[in-house]
Amino acid sequence: MSPLALVTGAAHRLGKVFALTLARRGFDILLHYHQSLDAALQTKAEIESVGRGVMLAQADLTDPRQIESLLSNINSLDVLVNSAAFMPSGNVDLLSIENWDQSLDLNLRAPFLLAQEASKKMNEGSLIVNITDVGVQKAWSRFPSYTVSKAALESLTKILARALAPRIRVNAIAPGFVLQSDIVPTEEWQRLINRVPLKRPARTEEIASALEFLLRNEYITGQTIVVDGGYSLV
Repeated sequence: MSPLALVTGAAHRLGKVFALTLARRGFDILLHYHQSLDAALQTKAEIESVGRGVMLAQADLTDPRQIESLLSNINSLDVLVNSAAFMPSGNVDLLSIENWDQSLDLNLRAPFLLAQEASKKMNEGSLIVNITDVGVQKAWSRFPSYTVSKAALESLTKILARALAPRIRVNAIAPGFVLQSDIVPTEEWQRLINRVPLKRPARTEEIASALEFLLRNEYITGQTIVVDGGYSLV
């Protein structure tokens, strides 16, 4: 029986990259998505093309009941990657309560609740990986709720690592600039890339390799691997 990995937000962007990375390493995938069914089906087909099994799992992770049901039919789990995220823009005096709550519910509370549920079914030597952001080291005033939620997620990573050891390891990956978001205009994206010491965005395989490293090295827990081209230095 193949090991099983749950990747949240796995239909597209980095979530898809992580799901495919795990599939290529021999994991069957529980592929979570929220609304992007077409993208989820495309990702499912790509995973199946490398010979791995895929189960689609639709859920709104801001609803604790749906998080509980997401894992209700799973008997055993080996890897959890918390990749789903919400990044609303808006300065401090304009950001709505709804956007604040949605960011904290999806980016912070959901990984905590998923870790709670997953840990009940995880095997000895299992791994939880939280996807944070290099932005937690910055005062990103345009994205207050996102930045706060990801900073708190790094703190939660340490707490979970201590609480779940030695049976389960918990780490985080903090990517820098990888895939341009729809909310970032091209001119602004290029300005940000020009500030990166390596003068380019990360390739998706460079972010994926951090996950592969955490899978291989079983003596790392409670750590955040920053893959940012040096952006945290400026």
